[in-house]
Amino acid sequence: MKMARWMFPVALMLLSAGALAQSDAKKEFENLKTLAGSWQGVLTTTPPTPEVQGKAVQLSLRVTSMGNAIMHEMHVDGRPDDPITMLYMDGDRLMLTHYCDAGNRPRMVAKDSADGKSVEFELLDVAGSTQYGHMHHSLITKIDDNHHTEDWTFMVGDKPVVAHFDLQRAK
Repeated sequence: MKMARWMFPVALMLLSAGALAQSDAKKEFENLKTLAGSWQGVLTTTPPTPEVQGKAVQLSLRVTSMGNAIMHEMHVDGRPDDPITMLYMDGDRLMLTHYCDAGNRPRMVAKDSADGKSVEFELLDVAGSTQYGHMHHSLITKIDDNHHTEDWTFMVGDKPVVAHFDLQRAK
């Protein structure tokens, strides 16, 4: 009987910790929804990539599927592509699937946010060929209601190229 009294509080604490992790991912997802709208800004890359360095960017974030997904659509001036990224909850994980112009679909999972303003995604897996590279990492940081940044790491072989987007809400 004493064992049962001791085990119940421990089990309750473990269940509570699991619920807390779920609420953190859901909280990050709900925070990302506040970025819904049209955005514009400038793209810089490290190392510098001449064909996109300093180009204007238009970005749209739209909450869709009855609030169960966020569609992220981007256009860089002078580029024919229009990559789409979907953000969604998968059980207790915040996920991202990027439909890349390199012809593949990386999936990433969000890490816990230390500051509550940034959501960092790490590569889980890639569907499709990585012959032309693949998106490997993403970081979305909300500065305020009208300003956010995005950093996307694209791997070409073992060489990373980081694209930094400094975005203002379009009026």
